[in-house]
Amino acid sequence: MTVEILLLLAGLVLVLVGAEAIVDGASALARRWGISEFVIGLTVVAIGTSAPEMVVSFISAIEKNSDLAVGNIIGSNIFNTALILGLSAIIAPVAITRGNLRRDIPVNIGITALLIVLGLKKTLFGIGENGLSRIEGIAFLALFAWYMITSFVHDKENRPEAADEPGDAAKPRPLIVAILYVVAGILGLVYGGRLFVDHAQVIAQMAGLSDKFIAITVLAAGTSLPELATSCIAAAKGKGQLALGNVLGSNTFNILLILGGSAVINPLSMDNITYMDYTALFVCALSLVLFSRTGLRNRIDRFEGVILVLIQAIYFAYLFLLH
Repeated sequence: MTVEILLLLAGLVLVLVGAEAIVDGASALARRWGISEFVIGLTVVAIGTSAPEMVVSFISAIEKNSDLAVGNIIGSNIFNTALILGLSAIIAPVAITRGNLRRDIPVNIGITALLIVLGLKKTLFGIGENGLSRIEGIAFLALFAWYMITSFVHDKENRPEAADEPGDAAKPRPLIVAILYVVAGILGLVYGGRLFVDHAQVIAQMAGLSDKFIAITVLAAGTSLPELATSCIAAAKGKGQLALGNVLGSNTFNILLILGGSAVINPLSMDNITYMDYTALFVCALSLVLFSRTGLRNRIDRFEGVILVLIQAIYFAYLFLLH
């Protein structure tokens, strides 16, 4: 057990170092390429930080373990929005742009609602099975491609006002250095996250926990460590749009690409996902819509960040009490 804990901590350190590198490199790329930090966070950073979820869910789909494949993603998206974005907002209020309001936040709640409806379609409408079929997986992949393309097309809407999001006046790093920072950061996040997840799962199994419980708690939190470290460090450096892009991008990537791809590999059953799981997932997505319209204009402030963290705490407390 001692060795498992030491290796778990080593993975955590690697994740933190990788997050520092990827934030610096991604910010430099955004300045070099003239792309907003939000879109860099939505694409390059989100895809890199979501690699652990992809590995876990794809392997679980190949092994026909729907509980791990789906539970990992639902738990990760709750963790991303409630804890990660909540902590980021507590560190520094996160600015919200016109593009976020018009497209990115509505897309986040739309695909979340779609996942819930498809996951409960037999229960609600008596159609098919509760879960994702291969055809629905292909549709998710098509939606993912559309969203990525439109994000670049409408990138100018994701540029915050100067007063909302401080810029980085420092001379940008050379292009090759910025790319190396991103690559090294992603490698650190992926391998550190994998090290953490592997040994956290071993410890959980030693404690006799179920696959679904491990997936929605230990695996979800562990595979979300890259997002947690990256977004919090980005917020601390005054790059709230990078943090927001990472969270929304990871949520979109998780549902559309990872669950979509997993369903194409093998249809996914969602029979063991509870109403409380669905409720927590939807409340997190809905909170972004509400918070973007209330409180301080066009930003998620510290008080709202505290509310998000409390949502995560209540959900985790429910899971542990139920188990």
